Amino acid sequence: MSKISDAAANMGKLDELARRDTWLCRIHPLSKLVVTMLYLVLTVSFPPRQLTGVMGMVLYPFVLFEAGGLSFKNALYRLRIVLPVVCLVGILNPFFDREPVLTIGAITLTSGVLSMLSLMLKGILTVLASYLLAATTTVEAICSALRMLHIPGIIITEFLLICRYITVLLKEADRMTQAYALRAPGQKGVAMKAWGPMVGQLLLRSMDRAKALYQSMRMRGFREDRPFFSPVKMTPSGLLYLAVCSALLIALRIFPVLELLGRFFI
Repeated sequence: MSKISDAAANMGKLDELARRDTWLCRIHPLSKLVVTMLYLVLTVSFPPRQLTGVMGMVLYPFVLFEAGGLSFKNALYRLRIVLPVVCLVGILNPFFDREPVLTIGAITLTSGVLSMLSLMLKGILTVLASYLLAATTTVEAICSALRMLHIPGIIITEFLLICRYITVLLKEADRMTQAYALRAPGQKGVAMKAWGPMVGQLLLRSMDRAKALYQSMRMRGFREDRPFFSPVKMTPSGLLYLAVCSALLIALRIFPVLELLGRFFI
């Protein structure tokens, strides 16, 4: 399996995860969306040097991975390209901020190291929280929740079409690379001189597929000026999930949970 087809298969598997019949997938999408947004805001709001506070926010994705029956190992594998890029954030901080804040034996920790670790952990946690939302909520459900938040319909439409058309684009690219490999069996990869024509062909084929998809959508009653996602009534389980998770996240932000646990056990 090529890398392109592997990427398309991973997107399909993510959609299959979101369509499972688990209690977390059955929670109202608006509740999960609001909780995820609150988690992202609270996680990013920690000061750069407050590493222990950010570490306390690990509890949210850890509990949801276990409760939702999701594999943390598979999540790391699917995010293997994004996470290293996220970890590069703040990597130069130790060179600019060398103020010592803690000494453990012969090792001295500077504020630059703490801010670097804090930024890295914030990035990892925000990516994992976004993955949790995508793995437990379908794209249609997310669009319905956005509609309930009164997000403009054109933005919701663009979001849905981009999510759906990425798979079509990847499949077209995979067909082209397979055809190229059949015409050049002894060659590894695509030659540099062939990239221009291939990108042009991919653009033309994508435009043809997009036109066919749009015409089929119009024949089925799609209109840009009409909301095609009707709001789903909030359920008691959704309200309970929203209230409990919001209270816990706010508590994790306000109180130094790890410090309190350390004092309790020590």
